[in-house]
Amino acid sequence: MIPDKAPKEDVFHAGGDLKKEAHVPNFEKYKELYLKSIEHPDEFWGDIAKDFYWKSKHTGQFMDYNFDVTKGEIYIKCMEGATTNICYNVLDCNVHERRLGDKVAFYWEGNEPGDEMTVTYRELLQQVCQFANVLKSQGVKKGDRVSIYMPMVVELVVAMLACVRIGAVHSIVFAGFSAESLCERILDSQCSLLITADGFYRGDKLINLKVIADDALQKCRDRSFPVQRCIMLKHLSKEVEAIPLSSQSPPAKRPCPDLQVRPPAKVPWNPEVDQCWLSLLSGVSEECEPEWCDSEDPLFILYTSGSTGKPKGVLHTIGGYMLYVATTFKLVFDYHPDDVYWCTADIGWITGHSYITYGPLANGATSVLFEGLPTYPDVSRMWEIVDKYQVTKFYTAPTAIRLLMKYGSEPVQKYKRDSLKVLGTVGEPINPEAWQWYYSVVGEKRCPVVDTFWQTETGGHVLTPLPAATPMKPGSATFPFFGVVPAILNESGEELEGPSEGYLVFKQPWPGVMRTVYGNHQRFETTYFEQFPGYYVTGDGCRRDKDGYYWITGRIDDMLNVSGHLLSTAEVESALVEHEAVVEAAVVSRPHPVKGESLYCFVTLTDGVSFSRTLEAQLKKQGKIMRRVLRKIARNERDLGDVSTLADSSVIELLFQNRCCGAV
Repeated sequence: MIPDKAPKEDVFHAGGDLKKEAHVPNFEKYKELYLKSIEHPDEFWGDIAKDFYWKSKHTGQFMDYNFDVTKGEIYIKCMEGATTNICYNVLDCNVHERRLGDKVAFYWEGNEPGDEMTVTYRELLQQVCQFANVLKSQGVKKGDRVSIYMPMVVELVVAMLACVRIGAVHSIVFAGFSAESLCERILDSQCSLLITADGFYRGDKLINLKVIADDALQKCRDRSFPVQRCIMLKHLSKEVEAIPLSSQSPPAKRPCPDLQVRPPAKVPWNPEVDQCWLSLLSGVSEECEPEWCDSEDPLFILYTSGSTGKPKGVLHTIGGYMLYVATTFKLVFDYHPDDVYWCTADIGWITGHSYITYGPLANGATSVLFEGLPTYPDVSRMWEIVDKYQVTKFYTAPTAIRLLMKYGSEPVQKYKRDSLKVLGTVGEPINPEAWQWYYSVVGEKRCPVVDTFWQTETGGHVLTPLPAATPMKPGSATFPFFGVVPAILNESGEELEGPSEGYLVFKQPWPGVMRTVYGNHQRFETTYFEQFPGYYVTGDGCRRDKDGYYWITGRIDDMLNVSGHLLSTAEVESALVEHEAVVEAAVVSRPHPVKGESLYCFVTLTDGVSFSRTLEAQLKKQGKIMRRVLRKIARNERDLGDVSTLADSSVIELLFQNRCCGAV
């Protein structure tokens, strides 16, 4: 499963300085810990659990599960019977036990340069306790669901942690979603209260969030589910509350000159439902006892798109998720106490839950919380922020990397970036060309790139390099994280050994994996366990190379069937972006009268390049290694299908003639 020794050819290595202080300093140590996590998981995770506060200990097995639908109901349990509170662990323990009260928890950087604030761990704890008391005054209690629809502001983190402090279950909806999407999610999780903001700017664009929220609440009423309370944060409103602010919310209007001349947000108001965040805090205590919850009690619901159209409410529970995101954050980013970490994701997605809020806070980390866009007010914004806060660990998406590649290296090189130590990618497979640019231009060939594969459902990283331990291959998610056992299956559900390609599955649970689809356990079993009983099915295709490295080839439902040949959208897209004129590509299928399906490609060109018939012809004949053809040659199969896109088709016969004599 894991090679005995790390490969030495065609790989990139971390520098010696990183290895000296790394938690996992080399491949041998990774392998030793990995084997322990698989062979003795109770001991491995039990040792990690000792670093957290448990009001009462678990009894029985550390982990108990069934992944086989033919043997009964699917379930996963971790430390069942233990009681804890995740808010207490990430705030109280840091302030009172680790003496980190004065340490910065978040540098908040607004959409407009100069709109900024700093929040320490002590201030965050005070704000969370206050708002938790507000929620209790509104009748919110343990087990209730609370919908949160907010921009990237500190109060979003406060709202999350206030919910979990009192045992409520938060359901965060990305602030870019429509009123209908918000309504659907409120209805599905039966939320008793909505927390939102007046509005926010995304670049030059004003988002009237309260208008959208009110539309969603009206849709809920139309469907016989009236939400009784809506708490609104004044983020952009011009009125300043005449209330002492000490440790409460920041002012409703921050002194940012650029915002003074912008149009204010529209704020519709329903006095029977709406209440003002800041007004509710007046006179409220800054102390709130945590609600002690079972390790397997619900923590949050986060919706992910479903193939049937109805979103799936992915449910994560407290104890296992806390252990897993804390551990993945610490080891995948090789976190140390003097680091400044920045994840550019939105908290409305799982990346923001795990690697902006819970993972960093569980480690007492200092993070940047960014409201804006990578291209506003100019395309150097991200690197300006890196220098401003001396960011050491940086985590972003391949989409953002490709977007910035489009503008070349000059906007990057305007800033030093000499504080950077580790770069990370998340959200989709990164094509090798973008990886190389990120590594060479942004990291100046001294920062390892952790290309992390995971899902909303997995809770945290499942395939990933470790910065000092894993030799990197551009575009590969490399090896499994501790406790994760991947396999590649064929259509018949048989495990494939050695170099192979097929369905990516996992053979056993890890603490952070989802527990169910909220309100629909049958859908959970059907989606993730029915196709191949005994395995968690990711829905992704995967290739394992001769060195044991894993390469994600894209969603199985994104495979294209052209003339009977299955093509991976990821491989076609990667071929297109190899051309110097193309920065980004997306490939879908469309019906074809002869081939069944044909490729339909959308491409974004480098600045200054115009589309032409010459460029179109070049892209159609991109010199990508045709793995499909090579697989046929390896198997001595002469039916190669369409090879018209090969740069030199005469090489095919030469390859057949020189096949390895051991091949059959």
